Amino acid sequence: MGVDYYKILQVDRNANDEDLKKVYRKLAMKWHPDKNPENKSDAEAKFKKISEAYYVLSDPQRRAVYDQLGEEGLNLKMGTPSPSGSCSSRTRHASSTGFSFDVKSGSNDLFMGLFGFPNPFGGMEHMADSRAAAYSFSDGLLGDNISPSLRHGVGLGSNYMRKGATIEKALLCSLEELYMGCVKKMKIARDAIDNTGRPTTVDKIITVNIRPGWKKGTKITFPELGDPHSRVIPSKLVLTLDEIPHRVFKRDGNDLIATQDITLVEALTGYTLHLTTLGGRNLTISIDSVVGPSYEEVVVGEGMPIPKEPSRNGNLRIKFNIKFPIKLTSEQKMGINQLLTSS
Repeated sequence: MGVDYYKILQVDRNANDEDLKKVYRKLAMKWHPDKNPENKSDAEAKFKKISEAYYVLSDPQRRAVYDQLGEEGLNLKMGTPSPSGSCSSRTRHASSTGFSFDVKSGSNDLFMGLFGFPNPFGGMEHMADSRAAAYSFSDGLLGDNISPSLRHGVGLGSNYMRKGATIEKALLCSLEELYMGCVKKMKIARDAIDNTGRPTTVDKIITVNIRPGWKKGTKITFPELGDPHSRVIPSKLVLTLDEIPHRVFKRDGNDLIATQDITLVEALTGYTLHLTTLGGRNLTISIDSVVGPSYEEVVVGEGMPIPKEPSRNGNLRIKFNIKFPIKLTSEQKMGINQLLTSS
């Protein structure tokens, strides 16, 4: 495959957009020539390779071509016009197969996408001077082996807007919170630019309204709450509800299940149980039937709220774990035998 862009960025082949962005930001800040004045030549060479690797792998179409055909699929010739219209006015970095990456313009554009301006060490005054990249892959350069889906939209124009990767997080809720409904607040860390032009992290507090009866796995989407960068549409935030196990109740759809330990005597002669609901009410339930291993006592309407039918609840299903005696005396066995056979 020639140059191994994944190895240059120190990521595996399954790295997603967020992984690539974090690694490139870290490596580019480390090896930027302006940050290495005492070793500028080596830093510049390293920076060129890092920027070229990210330029290829951060774009889905370029990455797909590279994964399928290697550098030969990225056959941008040395004479491809730069964004300024001149090939000789800019330093270009070429691979052995002819793929050409405009180091100055290209890396400036990558920094514009990540930081909001082309040079993280040059200050905010550079923002007005930045220009978007204008690289494109023509059908002829891609060759006949590329599928139409890869050909479509591979150009990167001056108005190109890339959508950030979706941010997914879990939101833990107790069963009581899912029963009653609640308002939860969550702190989200976002990348930003401070007033000196340096990258920083800011916290944003979001408010989440949990409706009564929502289930584990429910997804709550906040559009465009991700990291805001120039030429990047902020990514959406998706929260997925997760349920904290309860010590008494287990959820089964809209029903609640409670398991009670009872003795064999209670199973045969009757049992009264006292239970506190998720809403805090105290229930007293008399069991008059003989309780067998598969017996369930159903209390209608004491389960979870049904979100689409606010006036209805599921049921409370009470199961029983019958505790049998470990051993019986001869007299006890005889008495039980007489009792059960006589009936």
